[in-house]
Amino acid sequence: MIDRLNVFTLYVLDKDEALDFYVNKLGLEKGQDFAQGSYRWVTVRVPGSGIEISLEEPGAPLHDDATAAQLRELITKGAMGQIVFLSSDVRGLYAKLQERGVADFTQEPTEHFYGTDLGLRDPFGNAIRILQQGNVAQKAMA
Repeated sequence: MIDRLNVFTLYVLDKDEALDFYVNKLGLEKGQDFAQGSYRWVTVRVPGSGIEISLEEPGAPLHDDATAAQLRELITKGAMGQIVFLSSDVRGLYAKLQERGVADFTQEPTEHFYGTDLGLRDPFGNAIRILQQGNVAQKAMA
């Protein structure tokens, strides 16, 4: 039986730039950061959450050169999926993200039947959605 999700991998093009974006701009907290030989394991997480996001660069030791090149192309196209975060104040977060210099918004906070939704991309092209659940979504999850 699976008890919970522990780590999710997000492919980025530069671990230091990703760490800066996800911690200093988006407001996540740094999780683990250590090296084993030439490999560096770096994670971030929502403050107080046990679920970590591993920031991975395509390449050795995980991928051969051809696969790494394909992955880098897909990342920059935004074709590697998306992460969806929850927020209790999407509009306030939107203002804070603008103050922190985030500029690549794909959708300003927009009201939908399920809540308020915000879209942006990280510096590499990965899609991020931030949702403030409305009454319909909260009832459906109960």
